Amino acid sequence: MTARSIRVRAATVMAGTVAFGAVACSTPTDGTGGAEDSVVVGIANEPETLSPLLGYGKDGNSKIFDGLLTHDAAMKLKPALAARLPQVSDDGRTYTFTLRQGVRFSDGTPFTADDVVFTYDTILDEKTNNASKAELDALDKVEKKDDKTVVFRLKYPYAPFAERTVLAIAPKHLAGKQDINSGPFTTKPVGTGPYVLADWSKGEKLTFKANPHYWGGAPKVKNFTMAIIKDDDVRATRLRAGDLDGAILPPNLAATFASSKGKKTLAAKTFDYRNVTLPSANEVTGDKAVRRALDLAVDRKAMVDGILDGAGKPAYGPVPTDSPWFTKGTERAHDLKKAERILDEAGWTKGEDGIRTKDGERASFKLWYLTGDTLRQKHALAFASDVKKAGIEAKVESGTWEAIEPNMKHDAVLAGGGSPADPDFDQYLLLHSSLAGDGFNNMSRYASDTVDRALVDARRTDDTEKRRAAYDTVQRELVDDPAYTFLTHVDHMYVINDKWRTGGSGPTTQVEPHDHGLASGPWWNVEDWQPKK
Repeated sequence: MTARSIRVRAATVMAGTVAFGAVACSTPTDGTGGAEDSVVVGIANEPETLSPLLGYGKDGNSKIFDGLLTHDAAMKLKPALAARLPQVSDDGRTYTFTLRQGVRFSDGTPFTADDVVFTYDTILDEKTNNASKAELDALDKVEKKDDKTVVFRLKYPYAPFAERTVLAIAPKHLAGKQDINSGPFTTKPVGTGPYVLADWSKGEKLTFKANPHYWGGAPKVKNFTMAIIKDDDVRATRLRAGDLDGAILPPNLAATFASSKGKKTLAAKTFDYRNVTLPSANEVTGDKAVRRALDLAVDRKAMVDGILDGAGKPAYGPVPTDSPWFTKGTERAHDLKKAERILDEAGWTKGEDGIRTKDGERASFKLWYLTGDTLRQKHALAFASDVKKAGIEAKVESGTWEAIEPNMKHDAVLAGGGSPADPDFDQYLLLHSSLAGDGFNNMSRYASDTVDRALVDARRTDDTEKRRAAYDTVQRELVDDPAYTFLTHVDHMYVINDKWRTGGSGPTTQVEPHDHGLASGPWWNVEDWQPKK
């Protein structure tokens, strides 16, 4: 969990959601589920803002906006607002973009280099409340060469910088004339993307209409509605009732639609993980021996089989085991006896109730999970059951993000994260000590000089082998001193009405990050969907 933007409001959306589900598809202006040019989908999270300057659309695919580059179905970069991929200098520190001709914002204003410079400069401004500034640490300055040429100059060679330019571009002529953090642009945006925001009913839905002047061609789906339904069971019920054209569901609920006529299930491979934060300020979770024991006491395979129905894999860190960036040999087997031995040797002794103590400190801590998220709930309960066998008590409690966030310094959280774009994108925000306690960055407040150095070394070079060696160091350090207890990598499951063509003109999935539903999911290319003949 890095940026706050698509999580905080997710905690408060239950009120009104059930009522909305019944009417969303019966009102034509909402995008009726039965209409060929309308789509209504159920997602779990709601953005706090729709301004790219505050974090919305930073990873692309925002529907309202475009970045200079975007991703194709295979997650390869391709031009969007740029006319072509950037020219990169030999030293890897200068990126020159030629902008696409004839692009206009949805209000008719021409898109120019001024908008690009404005967007990046504003995000980096210390007065802007953007939680993702660290992601642009490599950027020294961005310059307008002419109306159709932009030059980015970096402080150091940063191999994945082009990936950062999927960031959505905001219009200077509107956003630049108001308060960046609280002005009307945050809820009434204007962009260059395939859709225009028609309505945002907070806690209920976002309704989009096609931008007929979109540079990529007028969208075939004219009305697109995202129903904000936090509760997994409610989302499944609304889908089953025919109120939704599609929804993201946990694997066990997706499986209940296997024999449903007219429904199709799509699975997306992801970098999405579930982990337990281990706050260093807590006397129990801050103890290295406890962290090592927790890492060995959890049965990851049982979680994949029992919770995910096989739709995922064990997680030993932020990098999935099938990624080329994964360090072989850092897998940890479920070993309860070794976990108990580590605790014994560290002076944590079992009491009559089976829970350990050391120097009067009981091996007990609170573990929060997000209310309504059945997948997190099941992970939290499984974790608590596993670690209790080693003599550690995790007291599971649910809450909204508003309830959880003030307690994150001392209480553990069943968290999530993951980005497929580049290992830097997730690991730096997750582990670097400079970001300890910075919102949802480094929630464990982990601090390791070795890890800090490796993370910096990895982002300050474009040499693949040097980067790989640095990330190997990070992953090996996490074996010796786990910053978090990683549990599983989760494949995303979607159930949709089987009335659309598949492939290039219908629903497909990409390799997805943790932040799913709003920017990812089969609707990443909804503007191209066509009904079956």
